[in-house]
Amino acid sequence: MGPDESHAKGGRFRTWMMLAAVFIAAAAVTVAIGSRGGSSTEPTYPDLGDIAATDPNLPSKNKPAPTFALPTLDGSTFDLAEHIADDGRPVVLNLWASWCAPCRSEMPDINNASTQHPEVAFVGVSVQDEVADATAFVDEIGVGYTIAFDDGTVDDAYPVLGLPATFFISGDGTLLETHFGALTVDDLDADIARLFDN
Repeated sequence: MGPDESHAKGGRFRTWMMLAAVFIAAAAVTVAIGSRGGSSTEPTYPDLGDIAATDPNLPSKNKPAPTFALPTLDGSTFDLAEHIADDGRPVVLNLWASWCAPCRSEMPDINNASTQHPEVAFVGVSVQDEVADATAFVDEIGVGYTIAFDDGTVDDAYPVLGLPATFFISGDGTLLETHFGALTVDDLDADIARLFDN
């Protein structure tokens, strides 16, 4: 097993262990509601964002976003530090995987936002995924924004507890907002607006 494969498996293990803990907690909440005679039949799931926000390994808001350089779908390289220096547009950095159902549900909305906001650079990074699977999904959706493939760099720099995760980075490279879980159109609009509030 090569180092890249070992890292990917370690990342998947961390993600699945966190998700398992989330769903075990959800089951406990559901059982507790039932034991009290509650009428709700829908399970209540803990907010991944609340859990993730307590992780000390995550990049801090209002601090410089960790930089990276990764190969992209079109054969070039996306270098965040170079983008900040040369382009200067704010960045919406979305971490996703082809096997992640919420990632699949939000990607069309992110793609639409990327066409509506050319003043923002959208970058989707496929993490803990196979390049072939990620490429097939991107082709299926018809994504028009930059897609990059992680080599472990982003997984280390942005150690999220689950996917999708989205980071909103200002034009000077400051991490302004984070969002864990699938984005809605309203979420996107609100967080993109904040990129220009500073």
